[in-house]
Amino acid sequence: MAVTEASIAAVLRDWARQQPDAPAYTYIDYEIDPAGYEQNLSWSELFGRVQALAAEISTIGAPGDRAAILAPQGLEYVVAFYAALEAGLVAVPLPVPQFGAHDERASSALQDCAPTVLLTTSVVVDDVVGCTRSLPGTPPAVIEVDSLDLEAPPNFQAPPAPRTKNAVLQYTSGSTRSPAAVVVTHKNILANVQQVREDYFEAEGAVPPSDTTLVSWLPVYHDMGLLLGITGALTMGLHSVLMSPMAFLQRPARWIQQLAVHSRTFTAVPNFAFELAARRTTDEDMAGLDLSGVHTVLSGSERVHAATIRRFLDRFGEFNFPANSLKPSYGLAEAMVYVNSSGPGRPPTVATFDYEKLSAGHAEACDNASGVELVGVGTPRASTIRIVDPETRIENPAGMVGEIWLHGDNIAAGYWRKPQQTQRTFGGQLVDPSTGTPLGPWLRTGDLGVIYDSELFIIGRIKDLLIVDGRNHYPDDIEATTQEISGGRVAAISVEGERTERLVVIAEMKQKGSEAEQQERLRDVRQQVTSAISKSHGLRVADLVLVPPGSIPITTSGKIRRSSCVEVYRQDEFSRLDSTA
Repeated sequence: MAVTEASIAAVLRDWARQQPDAPAYTYIDYEIDPAGYEQNLSWSELFGRVQALAAEISTIGAPGDRAAILAPQGLEYVVAFYAALEAGLVAVPLPVPQFGAHDERASSALQDCAPTVLLTTSVVVDDVVGCTRSLPGTPPAVIEVDSLDLEAPPNFQAPPAPRTKNAVLQYTSGSTRSPAAVVVTHKNILANVQQVREDYFEAEGAVPPSDTTLVSWLPVYHDMGLLLGITGALTMGLHSVLMSPMAFLQRPARWIQQLAVHSRTFTAVPNFAFELAARRTTDEDMAGLDLSGVHTVLSGSERVHAATIRRFLDRFGEFNFPANSLKPSYGLAEAMVYVNSSGPGRPPTVATFDYEKLSAGHAEACDNASGVELVGVGTPRASTIRIVDPETRIENPAGMVGEIWLHGDNIAAGYWRKPQQTQRTFGGQLVDPSTGTPLGPWLRTGDLGVIYDSELFIIGRIKDLLIVDGRNHYPDDIEATTQEISGGRVAAISVEGERTERLVVIAEMKQKGSEAEQQERLRDVRQQVTSAISKSHGLRVADLVLVPPGSIPITTSGKIRRSSCVEVYRQDEFSRLDSTA
């Protein structure tokens, strides 16, 4: 079915009518059973539960109100999300409140969006209620989804058209402690999924085969997890198999196994997941399994490392994993999620660029060991993309690094109640645009990229650009160089010195062996990292901070909070492994 309806709720009604008994969502619970306990919903079962919950929500909230969802990963989250939209409210997907960064994110988001109703489950309701005590005004009503009788015939009839154009407030993970909410409309979601269809299923005429299975462990409150795990299944009429992020982190092989046992699987993960899966999936885990049926493994959220791709393909090639199914991709919440990916029928493109010239803003291929490897994310196809000089707002020619600007129906409406920030980010206007290129409005992504040999390469964030000794350096490159030696998460930052900015590298490392062996390993890593950065980037490391795993501040999607790293470093709060060396 071609998705042409005006709302998510209308699409759900159509699938419940057209394929009532087909599987819609499966949640595999590894806490109940380490081997995996499956819970399933068909399209008609999903529709019935959504209607029942929407009836409850509609007695509390009015169209346009916000319904915040704070529940564990599972089918209740899926039902709550669709029920909020069915009732005409704007869904606000959030993580379950916890101590630390997640609790702060949930609290600040609730204060910002002022929900009328909170949708949660009985297991975490006390934590959720506790998170609302500091909210001003009338506290929102709390509905425990799993405590309702969702099997009873609902007394509810949603209108055929949406009562509000806005569908979701998607809080970005961001690098600050006060994340902004991207206002996503029904049109944005439907347009973005159509772009996914056109690019990832290009070889099939933009029509996903009916036996395609979506597999996801990404948190469903995050933009990529929401698109892949929840809305992708609905808007394409496919079966979605979900598990929790913790189930993956405990045993990455569970994700790989699901890719093998289901038909024509489509999945999306950040770079670190490839590392974990390759390193911790054993031959015993893969006994009798074959990966030749994998359709797409989308790599996004953080920069894709060429070395990681090689390790992943080497590990799973013996189980017939098709190299051309691995798709490095680019996206961001402000564009709903998806922007661009590598094309069909070939493995990812890896290019080596002259580091000095790249730092100066020009992409020039080289074949020497001191060059920097970048992984391409494809030729722009379904999305409208331009590389623009952020100062002059003039389009850059191919080969010149600039800011990535985006235009199209998938671009969100702006930031929730932040008009100045919205205008700054979503209101880009080109100067003297090329033929066929609209004047505006353009989304200014804040990301640096370059078109080289017709393919888009992502360089990094403008705000994270390091300026050391008067020269530009991209932290992602320095981090990739370090990570190949240290093996863990890395953050490259610059801090003010007496006369110039100084490069500081923070690297997480696991400690194994005796105390003497650990200290020797730290000394080796210190020597290798400083030498490699000097050779590859022409930089002196002013301070290499070796820390235990989990020390580097990250966002909910696993991205490094470099600005937070600067503050922690300035206050000398990193716990150094080699402080006694």
